[in-house]
Amino acid sequence: MSGVSTPIEVSVVEDHPLYRAALARALGDAPDVRVDVTARSVEEFAAYRVPTGGVVILDLKLPGVHDAAAVVTVAGMGHRVLVVSAHGDQADVLGAIAAGARGYLTKDADADEILRAVREIAAGNTYVSPTLASILLDSARNRPAVYRVPLSDRERQVLSLLAAGERDQDIADALAISVRTVRSHLDRIREKTGRRRRPELTRLAIEEGIVTPTPDR
Repeated sequence: MSGVSTPIEVSVVEDHPLYRAALARALGDAPDVRVDVTARSVEEFAAYRVPTGGVVILDLKLPGVHDAAAVVTVAGMGHRVLVVSAHGDQADVLGAIAAGARGYLTKDADADEILRAVREIAAGNTYVSPTLASILLDSARNRPAVYRVPLSDRERQVLSLLAAGERDQDIADALAISVRTVRSHLDRIREKTGRRRRPELTRLAIEEGIVTPTPDR
């Protein structure tokens, strides 16, 4: 019918039951939003087989698949991810954006800002709170001159999994190699790039445009 718009389909993946319920209630009160699924983990959310294209509000510190790997998994299902997390440090923000999140807020955000972010993301835009946006600006400002780092295919695979928040053992399992080999690849990446700490390597993955795959479990 003319004049009737399709509501924005939103799901919530959050393991804290009180926050999950409060967020679903606040979203459900908005006239242009329909809450589809609420779940406590990525695995539980995946079991619902939610139609693609909606917005998923995702916590990072979840049981099971978590951190940037959770973003990779949900975005890989065809959903638009808005991270709402208690954590807002540089590594978390850059890792989530590198993994495919369309927006990032901390849990200090009120319901109005979360709804504003949901609407922006549903419209095909991105949304990051002004405080967190400074992290992205600082990252871009401090970025070295653009050039392609000569990484091998295997080194890029290792780097992409590291950027998704995986531990050395997880990377080894995903690529069917030993932990010793993983660490050897990481040492070579550090030698080639001068990046030492894991947040610096995550930033490198962003600069290189490396797409983070979902590791096979």
